[in-house]
Amino acid sequence: MLYPITTESRVVIDLSGIWQFKLDDGKGFDEKWYEEALKNPLTMPVPCAYNDMKEDKNLRDHYGWVFYQKQLVIPKILMSQRIVLRIEAAVHKAIVYLNGRKITEHKGGFLPFEVEIDSFNEDENLLTIAVDNRIDHSTLPVGSENYGASMLVGGKMITKEIGKRQNKPNFDFFNYAGLIRPVKIYTRPKDYIDDIQLVTMIDREEALISYEVLAVGEGSVSVSLTDESGKFVCESEGATGVLKVKNPNLWQPLKPYLYQCVIRFNKDCYILPYGLRTVQVEGGKFLINGEVFRFKGYGKHEDTFPAGRGLNEAMNVKDISLMKWQGANSFRTSHYPYSEEMMRLCDREGIVVIDETPAVGLHLNFGGGANFKNGRKINTFDSPEDGGIRTFQHHYDTVKELINRDKNYACVVMWSIANEADSASEGAYEYFKPLFDLAREQDSQKRPCTIVGMQVEDNQKDCTLQLSDVYCLNRYYGWYVMGGDLDAAETLMREEMNFWNAQGKPVIMTEYGADTVSGFHDTVPVMFTEEYQIEYYKMNHKVMDEFENFIGEHAWNFADFATSQGIMRVQGNKKGIFTRERRPKMVAHYLKERWLKEKRK
Repeated sequence: MLYPITTESRVVIDLSGIWQFKLDDGKGFDEKWYEEALKNPLTMPVPCAYNDMKEDKNLRDHYGWVFYQKQLVIPKILMSQRIVLRIEAAVHKAIVYLNGRKITEHKGGFLPFEVEIDSFNEDENLLTIAVDNRIDHSTLPVGSENYGASMLVGGKMITKEIGKRQNKPNFDFFNYAGLIRPVKIYTRPKDYIDDIQLVTMIDREEALISYEVLAVGEGSVSVSLTDESGKFVCESEGATGVLKVKNPNLWQPLKPYLYQCVIRFNKDCYILPYGLRTVQVEGGKFLINGEVFRFKGYGKHEDTFPAGRGLNEAMNVKDISLMKWQGANSFRTSHYPYSEEMMRLCDREGIVVIDETPAVGLHLNFGGGANFKNGRKINTFDSPEDGGIRTFQHHYDTVKELINRDKNYACVVMWSIANEADSASEGAYEYFKPLFDLAREQDSQKRPCTIVGMQVEDNQKDCTLQLSDVYCLNRYYGWYVMGGDLDAAETLMREEMNFWNAQGKPVIMTEYGADTVSGFHDTVPVMFTEEYQIEYYKMNHKVMDEFENFIGEHAWNFADFATSQGIMRVQGNKKGIFTRERRPKMVAHYLKERWLKEKRK
C-alpha cells in the first residue's frame, strides 16, 4: 500500500479539520443517521481521539458507535482520474457511507484502508464515518467479556452485570478511539501504480535493489533512482528488475541516507524515499549493514493531551529530538502500528523501529486474574465456543496489512507479532506458528520476527523459544517482582537471564521500569521516588551488561501515559522517563550518560 503523496500525476486533499460528531444513542443505524446531516452534533477535530475533547464523562467513557460527518466537494478538474478515499486509522471498526450509501468497512484501529469513490461522487457529497470503540475477545487489542462484577460465592465464580456496559481493556493503556489519523482524498490515473516492493543486497562497493511493481492497466514500467541532491544514479525497465548502485550511501542508525525511487507507469508517477540497508541475525548478534547493532531506546505510546492517540506530528518531532539528546537510537511501536507519518519521520531521522501489531491482551489470565463462563475458568486458546479468544483471522489479516504498509521502510528492522501473549499455555504454538509463517512469507526483506514476552512460570514451555528470531523480554525485577528489594531482585533476575543468554539467540529487554511520580524524592531510594527509579535502572543494567547475547534495552516507558481508572494507576502509568508533557525525570540524565558513553566506545 502506497502512502498518498502529490506528484505530477497525483493530487492529495487532506480532510483534516473540524467535523460534525455525535455519540450513538442506540438508534443511529435504525434511524439511518448517515443519510442526512446529523441533528444537534458536536464539533470534533480530525485527526484526534474524541475521548478528552469535551468535558463530558459520557464522551470519555463511551461504549459503542459514534458518527463523524463532513460535507465533501471534489473539484471537477480531478474527475478525469480515479478518486480514492483513504482513512488512515479508525479505532477499532468503521463503516463508511457516502451520500447515504455504504461504500466500505474495516476492522482494526491502527492501519489504513481505502476505497475508490468515483461512482459515488456527486456535486456535493455527505461523507459519514461510523466508528465503533468496543473491544472483546475478537478484537485487537483484546477486551474482557466479563461485563459486570465477578465474585466468588460458595466456591463458584458468579458474574453479575451492573449498570451500563463499559469497555474493559485487557491491556494497560487507555482505549482512545475515533478517527485518530487523517482522512484523505487522493487521485491516481485510470492506469496506475498500485504498489512497489524493494529488497536491498549489499556486496562490497555495490548495492543491488530488486524491485517488483504492481500496476493496474496497460503500459510500460520504468524505475529510476536519484540521490539526496537529486542527481540521477541508475534506472531499469520492466515491472520487475534490479537497480545497481555503485559506491552506495547506506541508511544507518542515526546516520540516515534516503534515495528517491521514481516509478513511472503509463501516465502515472510515484516517488518513494528509500534507504539502502540490510538486517540479519547471526548467532547472538543483530546486524545492520553487517555491523553489530545495540538497541538503545524505548517502548513508547502515541499518547498526548488532549489528542490522546491522535496524530501529533509536532510531538513526534519532539520525541525523536529527546531520544537523540539522550543517545537513544530505537523504539518499539508498543502496542500497535504507529502512524505512517512517524515511520516516514524515523526513516528521515535514522531511528530504528521494532514494528508491532495491535495484538496485546492475548492473555485471559493475565496478572493472576481469570475469565469465567458459566462458572468455568476460560483459558486463552480454548475454542471460541468455550469462551477463548476469537482473534486469529483478524490477527492474520493485521499481520498482512502491517507488512504491506511498512515493508519498504528502512527504519523497520523487526516485526513483533504480539505483546505479552499467553505464549506458554496450551494452544499457543498452534496459534502463533501460522502468523510467524505468514510474516516471513509476506516480507521479501525477511526481517526477523518476535513475540515480546512476559514472565512465565516455566520458560521451557514458552513458544517464543521455537518461533522468535530474537528474544524480546518484558521483565520488572525490582518493581512487580521483589519491589523495593533491589538486592533480591538482582539475584532473581540474574538467575533468569542466564537461561535466555544460554539459548544462543539475541536478547533485548523490551520493557523494564518503575512507576515514578515526578517530584517525589527521599534521602534513600523508596518506591515511586525519582531516586528509586535511578537505582532500579542501575541494578537492571548491571545484570544485563554481564551477558554477551544481550543486544539492547528499551526502557518502559518513554513518557507517562493515560490508562483506564484503577487502584494500580494514579491518573495513568507513571513509568515514563519523561512526564506526559515531556519534562525529564532525574533518570533521563542517567540514561543520557549511559547511552552517550556507549556511543563513544
